[in-house]
Amino acid sequence: MAKAKKLFTIGYEQTPPKAVLDELVEAGVKLVVDVRAVTSSRRPGFSKKQLAAGLDERGIAYVHLAALGTPKEGRLAARSGQYDVLERIFSKHLKAPEAKEAMDELSALVTKAGPVCLLCYERDHTHCHRQMIAEIIEERDGVAVTNLAGRQV
Repeated sequence: MAKAKKLFTIGYEQTPPKAVLDELVEAGVKLVVDVRAVTSSRRPGFSKKQLAAGLDERGIAYVHLAALGTPKEGRLAARSGQYDVLERIFSKHLKAPEAKEAMDELSALVTKAGPVCLLCYERDHTHCHRQMIAEIIEERDGVAVTNLAGRQV
């Protein structure tokens, strides 16, 4: 019987880089898929190059799928706590050809490179677009989804 594929999600809000990396290693993640639209971060260790280097040191690969990032108006809605607006904006965004292509790429990565973890900023997955992505992959590919959370500061 084939082993069930796993998909994890994690947000780094209020979490030091070491705690996020430790959580990924402990979960057995082999690939982090960054689903942020903007990969620069005010948080040390979480800008694209720093994050990729930290992951590499722990034997975890890194891919950025920018087309699965939230459009600016969606990020603004999330920051103001308007999660229903975020969901509407991101649902519409997912219908764009680039987003559909990125979802297909993610699906292939989960199947071939797993275990995979979606990474974004928000600690609470229920307030982040990565939850929507995870639910689509879960339903589409029969993947088990687990939401991770590193130790907070």
